[in-house]
Formats: sequence, structure tokens, C-alpha cells
Amino acid sequence: MKIQLALDRLPWNDCFKIVHQTEAYIDWIEIGTGVIKEYGMDIVRQMKKEYPDQLLVADMKTCDAARAETIQAFEAGADVTTVMAFAPDASIQAVLETAGEYGKKAFVDLLNVQDKQRLDELDKFGVRSASLHIGKDMQRENAGDNDYYRLLQAFPHWEVSAAGGLQAETLYKIKDARPDVIIIGGAITKSENPRQTAEQIRLEADRL
Repeated sequence: MKIQLALDRLPWNDCFKIVHQTEAYIDWIEIGTGVIKEYGMDIVRQMKKEYPDQLLVADMKTCDAARAETIQAFEAGADVTTVMAFAPDASIQAVLETAGEYGKKAFVDLLNVQDKQRLDELDKFGVRSASLHIGKDMQRENAGDNDYYRLLQAFPHWEVSAAGGLQAETLYKIKDARPDVIIIGGAITKSENPRQTAEQIRLEADRL
């Protein structure tokens, strides 16, 4: 199980400081949507320059202008980009096609999508990577439950990442779902000791 460190709603320097402290325990680095909105592709370029061997995710959350945004992310050094499941079909297909051209990867973000019919449609488009995502606002409302993480059991051929306020003490809740990647944000980035917290999460993830 891979650990994806989500860097979001952080100052530029803190992003690099936290990666430096935790790189021994994480597998993927994510430049979050909020950080991209604040600093643009410059922070994607710099992160890839400093950590060329780490898989880098640009969480673009693309909804439109899909080919242009996907090229923008990949040209900046991202290895993975994201597109929203509720985006127009043409946008999702454009992201997948562009990722194929670049030999890179696109995850479809399933934020607020729990319709089996939509998942079937995505599968027919050729989607093979998806992110089960309980958003920040949904977390505040205590929305979403463990069943949400079981949505993709009908798609065992998909690579699945899981996000939504996960921390070392709550990883057991997704044990049955067995995601390929767990996305950890605030549990690490808001910790007084990011390195120690990342190590704890690594130990718990390895036990699942």
C-alpha cells in the first residue's frame, strides 16, 4: 500500500520542508489543488526538480479545457494528474487520451459520485485509476461512511486511491477496501512532528 502525501493549503516553503522531513516514509508527492491555485505550475516544476525520483501528482481536478490542463501538468513534471468524475465525458476522455500520449497516468476523482451507472460508464471509457474522495467540507459534516470505500469492489481491475481525513488511528476502517494508495494530508502536514507522524502511518499501513 503506497502513501501519497497531499500538500494543500500550505505556504511554498512548508511544502518542501514537510517533504524533506517525511520522504523516507512516503511513496508519492501530491501538489494539492489549493497549492496549485496559489503558486501555479512553478511549484510542480520545482518539486520535480528537487525530487526527480518521486512520483509526483498534480491534483488538477480538471473539469473543462481538459487537454490543455493535462498537458500543462505533464509538461511541468507531474507523473499523475486528476480529472473529476462528474466532468463531461469528452473532458474525461481527453485527459485519458493525453495521459496515454505522454505515457503518464490520470486518476478520476469520485468526489460526490456514488452512482454505479456512472462507474460503469467510466470503466467503458477506459478508466483504470480512480480516487475515492471524501472532501474537506464533507468531512466537517461527518458525511461519508465506511461503505463509501467499498464502492469499487465491482472494479477489481482499477487502481484505487483513498482520501478523506485518514490518519494512523483510522486506517483500519479501510482495511477491507484494500486501496492501492492512501492519501494523507492534514494528519501529517498539521502535525507538530510530521516525520514521526509519517513513520507511524507507514507502520500502520504496512500492517493492513
